[in-house]
Amino acid sequence: MPDRVANNQADRQASIREAVSINTRKIFDSCRDKDCIDDLRVYPTESSQTYIDSALSIRPRTAELLYVDVNVEPVSFNRGYYTVDCSYFYSITGETFPAGQTVTGLAVFDKRVMLFGSVGSVKSYYSDSSVVGQSADELPIAAVSAVDPICLHCKLADAETIITTELEHRSIPEGIRAVFSEKLILADTPRRWLATIGQFSIVRLERDTQIIVPAYDYGMPDKECPDIISDDPCTLFSRINFPVEEFFPPDSISETEDYNSLR
Repeated sequence: MPDRVANNQADRQASIREAVSINTRKIFDSCRDKDCIDDLRVYPTESSQTYIDSALSIRPRTAELLYVDVNVEPVSFNRGYYTVDCSYFYSITGETFPAGQTVTGLAVFDKRVMLFGSVGSVKSYYSDSSVVGQSADELPIAAVSAVDPICLHCKLADAETIITTELEHRSIPEGIRAVFSEKLILADTPRRWLATIGQFSIVRLERDTQIIVPAYDYGMPDKECPDIISDDPCTLFSRINFPVEEFFPPDSISETEDYNSLR
């Protein structure tokens, strides 16, 4: 048996060298969601609000996921279960009609799920923690994986046509505000920008745990690091495969569109 084993060769080895105890996070529960968020309020920048006030309609262009704020709370009536509150912050881009001006703004989507996270009362302290009293308590750790949403539709609406709950003012973290080059209009305005977006996400609850895994040997990459700096442009171009599919259209188009094609 060699001293080093490539990552893609481990499954072909017949013998296991030793059993190794590792500390990792175990996923106790998870869920996936395909949310279609209808008429989500978009808070435009100052210049975008000027264009919106004089526009007849607005077309969707792009949507980008900026950040997800995640909080975990235990469910009092169901031991071992927790609510996971997620606040998705988006940057939405649209185009006004008829002027064709690009407008940008912030949208926020709140989501709550309930998952099983088991129970625990241990508190862990680490040598690299310099804060007194800092520890990991009995709450599980929530993790959210999400892709950039698909902007499905945009529209403009007058203030009097929107129900009261849609006008509620909310606090926006300073880090999110700093993403935009201009000040956001968070106050009530006569005309509102509403967007409909589609969001794919996975939410899971994890806890630190110790498990034993079979060890074949130390992992060694089987690919050498390419030296890009010393290569000239033509050498780099020669490594790119010829895009055959771009020159020959497909014989048929599938009715089921994937995520990338819809973006």
